[in-house]
Amino acid sequence: MDKRTKGGSLSKEQQLFYEREGYLVIENLLSEEEMLSVRQAMTGKVSMIADDLFASGLITDKLEGLPFQSRLAGLFESLTDKHFLKYGRGWRDRLPGYFELMSNPNILDAVESLIGPEIFASPVYNVRPKVPKVAAGAVPWHQDKSYWPGSNANPVITVWISFVDATLDNGCLHIKPRTHLSQLLDWHNEQYSGTGYTALHEHQLGDIETLALPVKAGTAILFNDRLLHMSTPNESDGVRWSVDLRYQPTDQDPMLNHGIGFLARSSKYPNRVATLEDWLAERMEHQARQ
Repeated sequence: MDKRTKGGSLSKEQQLFYEREGYLVIENLLSEEEMLSVRQAMTGKVSMIADDLFASGLITDKLEGLPFQSRLAGLFESLTDKHFLKYGRGWRDRLPGYFELMSNPNILDAVESLIGPEIFASPVYNVRPKVPKVAAGAVPWHQDKSYWPGSNANPVITVWISFVDATLDNGCLHIKPRTHLSQLLDWHNEQYSGTGYTALHEHQLGDIETLALPVKAGTAILFNDRLLHMSTPNESDGVRWSVDLRYQPTDQDPMLNHGIGFLARSSKYPNRVATLEDWLAERMEHQARQ
């Protein structure tokens, strides 16, 4: 299949599908090796949470022998939503594994096919541990753009990646194709989970059929920031681990009110592309030492 002459890894058919439907599923975008550093970062965070829960007297066993997919679920099995939300509904720790993920050439090649080679990695990235029986795990119908309604950041591409198999049982992503063609809808903050997620009312969803997207680990789902989407509760025994990253052209608003993003790729200014050292220091671009 032909690829765009301007670069990128997506075929013309894939690009047209994304433009028409508002999303694209790319299977096996990341290998097990490429996911390893991210899983290690997640594992380190879980260990820090276990230490904190243990020190607070909320647990008596850190469950260090449990595997990646089930340890966090075990830690919160006898605790409440409030205990879980102490650590946030999504994590944005500046850990090397996350920078390595956001800078992954396979991801940037796919994004380049859609917005060109001048790519800014948004500060709005989230590590999502969807824990069984925790209300914060279920995300209501919404548009990502509701989180930056005053921004001119459009198009913003979300790259959602599952680090375990995402299934109907553990709360995979659900979308409404082609809804990205509408404007930002009026939204409200939901009240049931304690998270304040932006949400839409049932009557705003229209009659477009909902599409569930169960995927294997390492699969990426790219979608437009106006696409209606949600995820269901986790009814399994393990954690549904995912990460949602966001990318936009460099001439758009960097959304500084959400944090510090970074220049991830540039054909015009390759010497300005941020390094791990820059990102850890919260610099948007590379600054050569004098």
